[in-house]
Amino acid sequence: MNQKKISVKPFENRPGSKKEQVRQMFDEISPRYDFLNHLLSANFDKLWRRKVVEILKSHQPERVLDVATGTGDLAVLTAKKLPDAQITGLDLSPKMLEVAKKKIKNTELEHRIKFIEGDAENLPFEEAHFEAATVAFGVRNFQDLDKGLKEISRVLKPGGVLVVLEFSNPEKFPFKQLYGFYSKKILPLLGSLISGNKDAYTYLPRSVEVFPYGKDFEERLEKAGLQPLQTHRLMFGIASIYTAQKK
Repeated sequence: MNQKKISVKPFENRPGSKKEQVRQMFDEISPRYDFLNHLLSANFDKLWRRKVVEILKSHQPERVLDVATGTGDLAVLTAKKLPDAQITGLDLSPKMLEVAKKKIKNTELEHRIKFIEGDAENLPFEEAHFEAATVAFGVRNFQDLDKGLKEISRVLKPGGVLVVLEFSNPEKFPFKQLYGFYSKKILPLLGSLISGNKDAYTYLPRSVEVFPYGKDFEERLEKAGLQPLQTHRLMFGIASIYTAQKK
């Protein structure tokens, strides 16, 4: 198993654990987060979230937990596409959740989506509570990846499904080199100029670089009691969607 260090912190010159720094980072960039997300991914993040929801639809879950929900894009899309499902979105950052709550205020989704502040490594739910769970671009930010995955497994019903969308690393020429240049040079520059937070958009490529993607991440899922079903590599390996089932 790949034993890469995956505890890269957002701020090299600030005190606090990775968890504390991740909360601070997302609180700080929350006003511009959605705009930058869509801009820097050329809107491919929207397409990738739709693929996650298509996988969920085949399982028809009644209760879905969206971990690291952020500004709620995946939770909202899930609610729209699965009209019979109840969605709970959980995130560390209260400022990100404020943005998420505004998206559903005074809409028909307000009674079907609940956003709560919480820690992925200590979920405030009983065992076997959800039929499905999702994480979009969030597992990379867990302080303890294995603990977070085990917690998600704990709150899933036997046979329940987890769908994870996360960045990975292209491995083939020339996409590996092009993505490396973009993620390390262009993305931090644009992110810093628009958000005013250089550290946040320098952290992103650093955290992707050390994250155990592909087979390594599938092994972490198995260790948490989740059986990998399939892995889809997206855009030549820039991102991946992992589907796993509670054993």
